[in-house]
Amino acid sequence: MISYIIGVVDSIESDRVIVEHNEMGYNIFMPNASLERIGVGEKLKIYTYFSVREDAMQLYGFLTKDELELFKKLIAVSGVGPKGGLAIISACPGDSLQMAIISGDAKAISKAQGIGAKTAQRIIIELKDKIDIEDMISVKGTEKATVNSTVQSDAIEALLALGYSRTDAFNAVKKVEISENMDVEFVLKSALKNIM
Repeated sequence: MISYIIGVVDSIESDRVIVEHNEMGYNIFMPNASLERIGVGEKLKIYTYFSVREDAMQLYGFLTKDELELFKKLIAVSGVGPKGGLAIISACPGDSLQMAIISGDAKAISKAQGIGAKTAQRIIIELKDKIDIEDMISVKGTEKATVNSTVQSDAIEALLALGYSRTDAFNAVKKVEISENMDVEFVLKSALKNIM
């Protein structure tokens, strides 16, 4: 019903933001990481999910379309409602949730308030095939991006062979600024520094 709202931040609370648009204040629940990146008086675009239940109508907001799509995937899992989905995204911000799902890291997902081990396992089982690691590391565009993506993938595989978790390997490699003349060995050494 409401795809996004562009407005000015009126106030920020612990789990929500009030955005003024056309002389109306919208109460929008958001992940903690998003709330930390915005400020009062800032004009911004928030992608929204409108939740309608028997006892409440609530807006959930995200700063990117990708985060909104991930939220929609989460709440499609049996036993995960909008509040649970928001708690999971708050506990695993950025790409760490997708990496936790791909690597089967139920412990990371169950850190979210109200999410137990069984629900975390269900999320992993139902969403593992819906997340592509190649899409997460690729930079869209040129042939150079394909080379960088291959170098990143090879470095991640090397870290996995050394015994690191897929989540740690991905996060360490993602922190490395890759230029076109870098080889896998250099990226691997730089990524190891990020882990330690």
